[in-house]
Amino acid sequence: MSRRIHLALHPYGVGGPGQHGLWKDPRVAKNASIDINYYIRQAQAAEHALFDALFVVDSQFINATYPAHYLNRLEPLTLLSAVATHTRHIGLVGTASSTYNSPFNLARRFASLDHISGGRAGWNVVTSFDTGTSRNYGLDEHLDYATRYGRALESVQVARGLWDSYEDDAFPADVERGVFLDPAKLHALDHAGEHFKVAGPLNLSRSPQGQPVIFQAGVSEEGRDLAARVAEGIYAPGGSLTQAREYYADIKKRTAAYGRDPEHIKIFLHGGPVVAATDEAALRREREIFEEDNDFDRNLALLGRSFGAYDFRVHDLDAPFPDVAHLAENGGRTGAVKIIERAAAKNLTLRQVAESLGEFRRSPFVGAPGTVADRIEEWFGAGAFDGINLAFRTDEDLNLFVDGVVPILRERGLFRTAYEADTLRGNLGLPVPANRHTDARRLVRN
Repeated sequence: MSRRIHLALHPYGVGGPGQHGLWKDPRVAKNASIDINYYIRQAQAAEHALFDALFVVDSQFINATYPAHYLNRLEPLTLLSAVATHTRHIGLVGTASSTYNSPFNLARRFASLDHISGGRAGWNVVTSFDTGTSRNYGLDEHLDYATRYGRALESVQVARGLWDSYEDDAFPADVERGVFLDPAKLHALDHAGEHFKVAGPLNLSRSPQGQPVIFQAGVSEEGRDLAARVAEGIYAPGGSLTQAREYYADIKKRTAAYGRDPEHIKIFLHGGPVVAATDEAALRREREIFEEDNDFDRNLALLGRSFGAYDFRVHDLDAPFPDVAHLAENGGRTGAVKIIERAAAKNLTLRQVAESLGEFRRSPFVGAPGTVADRIEEWFGAGAFDGINLAFRTDEDLNLFVDGVVPILRERGLFRTAYEADTLRGNLGLPVPANRHTDARRLVRN
């Protein structure tokens, strides 16, 4: 089979970073971010279009300056469990922090979602971007980078070990013999590592896809390395075609260096297409959206997120950018370092740095359906992504893409005409992980 594009949907709700004015749109319900029916409709529309997955982001710290969607939203696994009962094929990927959750709890929750959905669960592993999260979990300070990424790696390893607690044929449920469980097929984990001690076993069997799919969104060196070691799906940062290609090549190279098949890691680029009847209409609409969302105070607050939700209003806006490098060390370090370096190189004031966050940057996927399809095909063919994680402001925008762009991609043989499988792994073309204990048993026999 020729290589095909994967598509995921990322609901905006009432608007996240960069969509500060979305909640004002009369087409957007003011309670969208906490309305389960909104997510069900989004998932069903994406499933009707044969998308691979619904992707739900999360964070666990806010203040009053945060985007509207962040201020009032549902917990991802609770949300996705409800969506699972109203869908049949689309994958369900939820974000959960490895820094502020125990791996046993995460393993059980995601395994439960995997069973509820019939093998469609995915875990987007994050180390928590917001430094203020620590204070919601009884810690005075956010954990440092090395500790957070060390915990993330070990957390995934523990979860995978727990997901193998039962071999696939552990439950004969033989009434005549009175045997429900074959105890030889149940395995404790007895993990003792640097960050966790977990005895196990998990009280839940494997799902039809074996284990939930691991996603990650690594940008820093530590993040990229973690992705190459354990991720099966990645949410890439985007940028220019050159930047996207460089990121794609780097991740695939790192994956191979760890002895993994690079085809077993699918890289999803973030995309917010703007589709209209003509290129001109789409370009106008993109500019209108920018004007609706461009708010200096919100951009100043967004700048603060990279520095531990720091309140930059305490500084003179027209003075040189303040020395706040120490605030970024345990937070959004990669993005913060770029901001600091750019400010120093160009001698920018705080106001100029905040304004730069609101600069108009044209998306590559804007235009009439044929134009958007052309650009997607170009980037896909150039090795910039395996899929796109799509975000649309309204149901109307989603429908314009589904009804206009998807049929063109399908005609060109770039997108599926039917689901290949009932599981997320199957539709992504990922193998079902072998149970480690079954494998060990086979090796002994041989």
